[in-house]
Amino acid sequence: MQPIIHLDQIRKSYFMGKHELSVLKGIDLDIIKNEYVALMGPSGSGKSTLMNILGCLDSPTAGRYVLNGHDVSKMPDDALADVRNKEIGFVFQQFNLLPRLTALENVALPLVYAGVPKKQRTEMAIEVIRKVGLEDRSHHKPNELSGGQCQRVAIARALVNNPSLILADEPTGNLDSKTSVEIMDIFTKIQEAGNTVVLVTHEEDIARYAKRIVRLRDGLIESDKVRGEHLVHA
Repeated sequence: MQPIIHLDQIRKSYFMGKHELSVLKGIDLDIIKNEYVALMGPSGSGKSTLMNILGCLDSPTAGRYVLNGHDVSKMPDDALADVRNKEIGFVFQQFNLLPRLTALENVALPLVYAGVPKKQRTEMAIEVIRKVGLEDRSHHKPNELSGGQCQRVAIARALVNNPSLILADEPTGNLDSKTSVEIMDIFTKIQEAGNTVVLVTHEEDIARYAKRIVRLRDGLIESDKVRGEHLVHA
């Protein structure tokens, strides 16, 4: 089966003057369509840098990244932005909603960038807002919603253009434990509906929702396990 994500010897370094800081030191990783994967690792392990590369927010210094059949490793910024909008739905810890827009308008935003006509945008946004159980709050602005409701809006926005991949970065980091469970249940439903979900978290109880856990340490994959089985041990 063709992987939706194929990473081949991905390296990322940052340069400060003549000093090179090597953050990712040769990551090999395949993620198949409809997998649910958690990326874990201590601070400084490289998981945030890897997340940025997976999300086409940053490019690797070396190596190859193929996303859904497209080699995105060497793409220019404008082409990467196009891939991001079509292929990837992002969910962040901070929600990243625009305060002056209603929930419905926030959800429809990626479709504005994609040039979808207004009537169709509204229909598509209403459909995904219904999926996350927020249709009765669709005309409220973020400051009129709870943290959990704001994250539901963010998840609906990530789903609205039917992306190949959902990337969630510490999606429950700002939420209490009860709301966190509700949000993680939504991610489970998203994956069961056929989406590929990659979750970055430092919390073991959140990572357990995923079917596979990839742990990073010092810029390398330390372990890769599927429900207690070892896939890789480096």
